[in-house]
Amino acid sequence: MANKVIIIGSGFSGLSAACYLAAAGYEVEVFEKNAQLGGRARQFTTADGFRFDMGPSWYWMPDVMEDFFRDFDQRVDDFYNLLPLNPQFEMVFAEDSVAVPAGMAELRSLFEEIEPGSGQQFDRFMEAARFKYEVGMKDFVTKPCHSWWEFVDLKIVKSALKLNLLTDFRKYVRQYFKDPRLVALMEFPVIFLGAAPKDIPAMYSLMNYGGYGLGTWYPEGGFVKIIEAMVTVAKNLGVTFHVQRPVKRILLEGGRAVGVRLDDETQYCDIVVGSADYQHVESLLPMDARNYPLSYWEKRTFAPSCLIFYLGFQTKIQELKHHTLFFENELERHVADIYTHKKWPEQPLFYVCCPSKTDANVAPEGCENVFLLMPIATGLADGEEVREEYFRQMIARLEKHTGSQNLVDSIIFKRSYCVQDFVQDYNAYEGNAYGLANTLKQTAVWKPSIRNKKVENLFYTGQLTVPGPGVPPAIISGKIIAQEVIGKKDLSHEEIV
Repeated sequence: MANKVIIIGSGFSGLSAACYLAAAGYEVEVFEKNAQLGGRARQFTTADGFRFDMGPSWYWMPDVMEDFFRDFDQRVDDFYNLLPLNPQFEMVFAEDSVAVPAGMAELRSLFEEIEPGSGQQFDRFMEAARFKYEVGMKDFVTKPCHSWWEFVDLKIVKSALKLNLLTDFRKYVRQYFKDPRLVALMEFPVIFLGAAPKDIPAMYSLMNYGGYGLGTWYPEGGFVKIIEAMVTVAKNLGVTFHVQRPVKRILLEGGRAVGVRLDDETQYCDIVVGSADYQHVESLLPMDARNYPLSYWEKRTFAPSCLIFYLGFQTKIQELKHHTLFFENELERHVADIYTHKKWPEQPLFYVCCPSKTDANVAPEGCENVFLLMPIATGLADGEEVREEYFRQMIARLEKHTGSQNLVDSIIFKRSYCVQDFVQDYNAYEGNAYGLANTLKQTAVWKPSIRNKKVENLFYTGQLTVPGPGVPPAIISGKIIAQEVIGKKDLSHEEIV
């Protein structure tokens, strides 16, 4: 009989690992604490017909998704319809706003219009970003990161200077652009990496290419369509899923994991993969079997948590795009409040997603589906009073930008989600939303290990280990851990199918 693998958690990394391991002949069972599969990428539907994605909303790096489905002899369009967004998004500044077009030529023209001479600089920046993307996504982020020797690869060594690993992103961007709007536009993508631009290696300009160069897309029906597609692939490969079955303990015997304890039963297995929050998975072990003490996590730099409002409006909101970034205030001040001061921001930035601008099926006719998202520090007290204070600020700025009046009176559905909800629903350490920040000191080998160093058959995958936060990295993380379990350096398409 095939070796049995139990995977804890059904987010992108857990589903990815489940597919690759099942394709390799393992018997795979996935245990999910919530009633719906998908981790942070769940969706909920209201009684009056609003459908809200609860988590990811930016579809970038489409090649990673294509590669995943191709590995199982499938295509993205076998499962969902992918729509290009144009404009990709809008950035709102104190004095004006910039709609970011799709297409490199159009982007170049926009840069030249804002700052004469920057069109050529844009070409140089994006060509360097394309190189970093090709090397980074093919040769860098796919490593298990047990040792720096993994990176003693001729291609990576030759590319070391071009990767700008020791240059911080803030300085790097300013070598190309001066206008603060263009600087904000180029710094924005690394916010997904969960740290201030000054603390992130310039190598991550690859994000600019992964977004602007490859385009911003939307899966019709919402991000849950990706989850449904991955679950379909997994089930076709024989994976079994269990929902509302939280794992309470990982059982050990003779230095090996032999199973997991649920509320009402014990499930035995040969291998355990933790796809839930890393620190939470460690808490399921005795203290002497954990990779890291609590003090380790207390010293890490976590990506932000979020204050989110899911809103259903009984009206259409004119002048609102699918994605809108409200950057009227200073990015560095907001980031300092998150990482340095660990407090609620005094001058917050926030993001608005309105998928009903693209997809009529996510809201009733004549209505608008909107969520507001404000990055905040982890571990904050987030009572109803403070949530409402920031809601009022965000809705007022939304009204000003769109020229709408009394938007609050048009709200027929409202739900907030914040730090304590991330803890409750995902066992997220201090309510983090995106995992660990990709600072230089938390890159590659300096990330939490994907293997338990004391339990030989226990592995970890997801946004708190390699390669890092975000949907594409989580999918890659699942493949990395499958390769570790199987004992192969690479799982090629031919080997899988």
